[in-house]
Amino acid sequence: MSEHAFNAPAAMHSESVDARRLQTRRRRVNRIALTLSMLAMAFGLTWLIWILYTTVQLGIGGMSLSLFTQSTPAQGETGGLLNAITGTLMMVVLSTIVGTPIGIMAGVYLAEYGRKGWFASVVRFINDILLSGPSIVVGLFVYAILVAPFGGFSGWAGAASLALLQIPVVIRTTENMLNLVPNALREAAIALGTPKWKMILSITLKSSISGVMTGVLLAIARITGETAPLLFTSLNSHFFSLDMGKPIASLPVTIFQFALNVDPNLQSLAWAGVFLITLGVLGLNVLARALFKSR
Repeated sequence: MSEHAFNAPAAMHSESVDARRLQTRRRRVNRIALTLSMLAMAFGLTWLIWILYTTVQLGIGGMSLSLFTQSTPAQGETGGLLNAITGTLMMVVLSTIVGTPIGIMAGVYLAEYGRKGWFASVVRFINDILLSGPSIVVGLFVYAILVAPFGGFSGWAGAASLALLQIPVVIRTTENMLNLVPNALREAAIALGTPKWKMILSITLKSSISGVMTGVLLAIARITGETAPLLFTSLNSHFFSLDMGKPIASLPVTIFQFALNVDPNLQSLAWAGVFLITLGVLGLNVLARALFKSR
């Protein structure tokens, strides 16, 4: 019998030992990674639950009928948040009406017409900057072009600043959703002689409409709680007004001002406003997830 035949069992045993050691090491690393991941998740959830608990605990006490029927009061008086709720809804709706079509059309261009062009690359780069840029910069920009030249704060300027924050989110979401549509669908439609614009409307946009709408809802949720841009654009008002050409109240700015006040009634209204915004943002996120999951 050859020497190789004698050494074969020893080599197989050595390989088996090495395989067991490697498997043990992988299990150990996997347990460590899983433990660290669970600890990180628990750390994040602890703060989130604490924030939500505090918001509900302090905010639900200020909920009343007068909150939705009276305007914000002066110090030492009682009132509600009717003017702030109305102002926020007006500016958010207006910014959505303006920003959503612009964002969707820009996303369609990036995904369907300019995938590899230099202009599309520049647009993507600028869009990424706007996505990650601080919102106060947008507020200062709108202040410089719409507030200072016209000599006054206004709801129009506030809506413009919110639209500028909403557009990049819609662009990115629309482009990503359209890129998920298989190219085979585009090629089949073009092979049948379908114009490209009709192919986009009937196939690519229709196939990704749930994802696009999810992006729009998430963009609305983002701008609903923005405070910094509104401080430089719409300012604030203690009076109920539907005139977008003048300073107009908003929930985020009202919360900011009332939270710093020593009056407990105003602080209670601030927490009630926080609770309302949290419910609104939570509802939009749940609706977005449900809409995306249903398709």
